Amino acid sequence: MKVLLVLPPSRSSIREVLETSSPPLGLAYLASCLEEEGEEVRIMDCVVLGASHRDVKREIESWSPDLVGVTAATPAHNDALRVLKEAKEAGAFTVAGGPHFSFIDLEALRKYRFIDFVVRGEGEETLKELVRALERGRDVSEIRGLTYRRGEVAKRNPDRPLIENLDSLPMPAYHLLPMGMYRFEGYRYATTMTSRGCPFRCTFCASSKLFGKRWRGRSPGNVADELELLVYKYKVRNVEFLDDTFTLNARRAEEICDEIRRRGLDISWACSSRVDTINRRLLSKLKAAGCYIIYYGVESGSQRILNLMKKGIRIAQVVKAFKETVKAGIERLASFILGFPGETVETIKKTIRFARFLNPDYVQFTICTPYPGTELYHELKSKGAILVEDWSRYDTLTPVFWLREEGMPPWEVARWVERAYVSFYTSPRFLIQQLRKKRFIVWRKVFKAVRTYLTRRVKRGDI
Repeated sequence: MKVLLVLPPSRSSIREVLETSSPPLGLAYLASCLEEEGEEVRIMDCVVLGASHRDVKREIESWSPDLVGVTAATPAHNDALRVLKEAKEAGAFTVAGGPHFSFIDLEALRKYRFIDFVVRGEGEETLKELVRALERGRDVSEIRGLTYRRGEVAKRNPDRPLIENLDSLPMPAYHLLPMGMYRFEGYRYATTMTSRGCPFRCTFCASSKLFGKRWRGRSPGNVADELELLVYKYKVRNVEFLDDTFTLNARRAEEICDEIRRRGLDISWACSSRVDTINRRLLSKLKAAGCYIIYYGVESGSQRILNLMKKGIRIAQVVKAFKETVKAGIERLASFILGFPGETVETIKKTIRFARFLNPDYVQFTICTPYPGTELYHELKSKGAILVEDWSRYDTLTPVFWLREEGMPPWEVARWVERAYVSFYTSPRFLIQQLRKKRFIVWRKVFKAVRTYLTRRVKRGDI
C-alpha cells in the first residue's frame, strides 16, 4: 500500500522567532514501522519545505497514495482538515492522528465525513494493523486504539496497550525527511525521544493521558545508536531530547551521558527537566556530555497557583535547581504560564518578580491554554468557561477561556504577558549579561518575537 504521511502547512510564532523547524518525529516512527511491513511510504513535512496546500494537493494527485495520514498540533487543526479533505476527494483513505486528534476523535468523525479513521495515542502498531486490514479487506472493529465510522455512527475501539519495550521500535525513518534543512543557529538539528510516559498530574498537560502515567525508557545503548546515526549519516550537531522529563530516571540519564562520551559523539544538546529531578552529580554529567541548556517548566512564582496546577514542586526547589544549573555551566530556559484559574494580579506580579530573581538565560511566558484531553479543559468545559472552540486560536498567545467568578478577564491576561516579556527582556541585568556574552542574536530574536506577537494580535483584532 502507498502511504503518504503529512505534517500540514501551518504557522507557528515560536518557529518564526527561533527560525527553526523540528523533524516530525512521530511521522518518522510511523513510516519506519510501515516500511518494515513492506509498505511504500513518503513523508511530506510542509513546514520545513515551505509547501502550500496546493503543493500537497499536487503531491496527492501525482503519486496517488492509497492512504493519507495527517498529524497536527491543536493550532494546526484547520490546516490538517484541509489536507484530509483533499486526500478524500482524491479517493484515498484518510487517517488523523497525534495528540490533538487523539482527544477529539469522536467529535472529528461525527463532524467531518472526509475523515475515515483516527489513530489514538501511540500509533505505530495501530496504523500497521489498519493498513494490513485495509489491504486485505478485513474488518477494523478489533483494532485497538482506533476510532472509525460505521455507517453514520462513530465507534471507538478499546485503547491499545502501551509499547512495553521501546527498543523494539525501528529507528525513525530519517531517510524520508530533508534532514539537511533542519537547522538551529546554523547547525544541522534533529530531535529524539528517549522515553514515553509521565507519572505527574499537571492539570494543563495531556502527556500522561497520551503516553500513560507509567514511565518507559529506551536503553542508553539504543539511544546512543540513534545519536550515532544522526551524527555520522546526517551530520547533525545539535539535538533536542523531546522527553517530558529527560532526567526522571537519573541513573539512566547518566548512562546516556556516559555513552555519548564513550562513543565520542560531538553534539550539543538540549532537554526538558523538572526541578525536583536535578542534582549536582547529574548536572555535571549532563554538561560533560554536551548539554548546553535545560528547559524548566517553572509555571508560576506563586506556590498557591503551583498547587492548583498540581505541579508537585515547591518554590524552594526551583531556586535550588537554578543555582545548581548555573554552577554546572548549563544555560536555563524558564517557562511560565499566566492566567491559570485562580490567578490574580498579585500572583502574576509575583511570577514576574520571580522570573527576574531566577535570572534565567531565557524566559517564556504563555497564556494558560486548556488543550483537549487535559484535566483543565474538562473542568473549564463543565463550567461553561470555554470562550473559543476554534482550535486555531489555541496557540498560547490567545485567551480562550474566562472563569468570571474566579478568574481574570482574558484581555487583562494578554496584557500581562506583554508586560512580563518587556519586564524581563529589557531589564538592565539581562541586557548587561547579553553584552558580556556577546549574544547579539538574542536581542534580534527578542525584537522579532515582540514584532511577531504584536502583528498576530493586530491581525486578529485583539489590539
